[in-house]
Amino acid sequence: MGTDRKSTRFMGDYRQFCAMPVNDRFDTSGRGPYHARAMGNPLRDRRTAVDLASDEQVVEIAEKISSFRNLTEIVEADLAALGAGKVAGEWRDREVRGELQFGFAALDRSIPIVSGSASVDVDAVCQRCLEPFRLGLSIEPRLLLVKGQEAVQEFDDFEVWELEESTLRVQDIVEELLIMALPLSARHDTMAECKAFATDDGNAPKMKRPFAALGSQMQQFEKDPD
Repeated sequence: MGTDRKSTRFMGDYRQFCAMPVNDRFDTSGRGPYHARAMGNPLRDRRTAVDLASDEQVVEIAEKISSFRNLTEIVEADLAALGAGKVAGEWRDREVRGELQFGFAALDRSIPIVSGSASVDVDAVCQRCLEPFRLGLSIEPRLLLVKGQEAVQEFDDFEVWELEESTLRVQDIVEELLIMALPLSARHDTMAECKAFATDDGNAPKMKRPFAALGSQMQQFEKDPD
């Protein structure tokens, strides 16, 4: 008999539950409808370094270059001097790929750290031949994440990264590191790839200077200013 009463009560509660509007079926203790937390993006979510380190957060990176606004603008400015059709438009769709992991530098769990790697190929202009080429960027950060001028103990192979705010976005760190990896003067890796080195007889490389004609004109002007 007890079992029958429990079954009847359960069925009554179940029917009452089903009769409720869908949005009111959860959190019925007077606190309002239930809202599931939206799935975030660890690369873009803003969190404290301590929270990321406490969770031992691992962040997988697979984002298009276009997602990194500052990096995109720098590359665009470098390529702006080239004529139309010299640069493939899909370079913005190439992906930055890598992985970063957060943790603590010491057992007292006082200093958050991040380490890992990331890489991407961007288009650049060779400063020798003024032609576009694909430039590989790679980073392997090992950073101590500290607030402002906070004094920290030095750890081998780790660099101090000062946080300007109480929270951070992993994407911002990745982007800044990639920008720092850009060379001051981008060039082809080898003479064979660079059009500034022309070969007359197949043996001796001869350097082609893009501004040679301009230099000659300036010298002529100095000799005969009138």
